[in-house]
Amino acid sequence: MQTSILCSACKNDRPITDPESGELVCSCCGLVFADKVAEGRAEWRNFDFEKNDRVRTGSPASLAYHDMGLSTVIGKTNSDSSGRKLDSSMLSTIQRLRTWDFRTQAHTAADRNLIRAFNELDRVKDKLGLSDAIIEKTAYIYRKAQEKQLVRGRSISSILAAAIYIACREMSASRSLAEVIEITNVKRKIITRSYRLLVSELDIKMPLVDPMKCVAKIANKARLSEKTKRMAMSTMSDLTRKEISAGKGPMGLAATVLYLSCLRNGEHVTQKDIAEAAGVTEVTIRNRVKDLKIRLGLN
Repeated sequence: MQTSILCSACKNDRPITDPESGELVCSCCGLVFADKVAEGRAEWRNFDFEKNDRVRTGSPASLAYHDMGLSTVIGKTNSDSSGRKLDSSMLSTIQRLRTWDFRTQAHTAADRNLIRAFNELDRVKDKLGLSDAIIEKTAYIYRKAQEKQLVRGRSISSILAAAIYIACREMSASRSLAEVIEITNVKRKIITRSYRLLVSELDIKMPLVDPMKCVAKIANKARLSEKTKRMAMSTMSDLTRKEISAGKGPMGLAATVLYLSCLRNGEHVTQKDIAEAAGVTEVTIRNRVKDLKIRLGLN
């Protein structure tokens, strides 16, 4: 499906719509015009090829709901099928039915736990800007933790915050632990303890943080030029290839590489500005600068 939208980068007028990812991208340079484009395909699916029946799919199932989105609820509209308002006696009956409908869906402690956890997850999703895939991964990790009774004796917020951080690491999303701590309002010591518990008990293999994404994130936050960003990425690629980056914090190393690139490019940015954008201290940048200047022979 194509629409007549002019690309602001290459002036191409032939965008491409990807129905799977829901993105509208330029066919020439790949610039994303919009994401989460409205679905334009048919709402039904054919489950029986012999009879050619068209069955409506309904709402998608999701792990981020306590019932996985499979249960039904009584609507909040106080009107009948013709649009007329309900009388007082019928309205009282419907409200009582809504109350019992809600109670029957959360009749166990595990269901109530999931309701509280996923309500908080929905709140954190908007503040951190997490994708639906990360939310599904977080819900999967939390359900596994609940099955192994790892939530018992611990707060829901700490286990959920640890699950969010693990999901972001596994999905290669550039969300630091400091950002998760700020949004969830849970102490760092408690989250790290829950993180180690989930990794060990659920046997999760955590991938390493990509320093390249840290460079782009810090550069965008500090509003550095594109030339400085590309120069820092080239330097970071050399550090990774020479294995100099091994054993060092990715955010601190990325901040140091960006600071050195600013000096080489003549861009006036202080260590304090870079440190605040990266969430590290100025002492970390100074120590990394001394080390890199010796190893790479930089001036």
